[in-house]
Amino acid sequence: MNLEALEHLQYNTSRSQLIIPENGRHFQKMIDQALEVEARDERNKMAHAIVSVMGNMHPHLRDVPDFQHKLWDQLFIMSDFKLDVDAPFPKPSKEELSQKPEALPYPQNFPKYRFYGNNIKRMIDIAVDWEESDKREALALAIANHMKKCYLNWNKDTVEDSVIFDHLFELSEGRLDLKNQKEALTNSEDILRFANQKHQKTNYSKKNNRSNRNKKK
Repeated sequence: MNLEALEHLQYNTSRSQLIIPENGRHFQKMIDQALEVEARDERNKMAHAIVSVMGNMHPHLRDVPDFQHKLWDQLFIMSDFKLDVDAPFPKPSKEELSQKPEALPYPQNFPKYRFYGNNIKRMIDIAVDWEESDKREALALAIANHMKKCYLNWNKDTVEDSVIFDHLFELSEGRLDLKNQKEALTNSEDILRFANQKHQKTNYSKKNNRSNRNKKK
């Protein structure tokens, strides 16, 4: 290769930055060329042709209405919103694109007992709204059992039912009181034994899957 040929080589580092890199530089060049066309009819033809070729890159989605809308949006974005053509969809604005989405409200954990998680707190909030009845007491007992499981997942030792009842009383702001409950919660040893069996089954299943994959190789 002679020096004259080397002088005509172009490197990406010396080119303008692509606005949508996944569409490639050829599409960017076609859009830049369309911006230089003065005749509106000719610009419209070029814009439709560019969108059609962009759609050919994804033939299974080309005729989906939402996908066509996306292609036209990309056309205007890649032209820096300067391309003036008659599009089948409303032209997006730069302000609309740069607008930040609203912040999502993050769930608030109860700071003192984070190991129970948000679902327990939601269940408690629902239970306290129920009228006093056997059904509400049964729900409170079910919640307490689930709290005990969560507690033992966090602290794999043992826990007295009275501790769980105290936590439930506090989390419900005194509206769910099982301190005088005669029925005992699930035994700690049974919960831990079941958790260990489940863990062992999961590990066994993973080992079998690994072994089967190795045999196929």
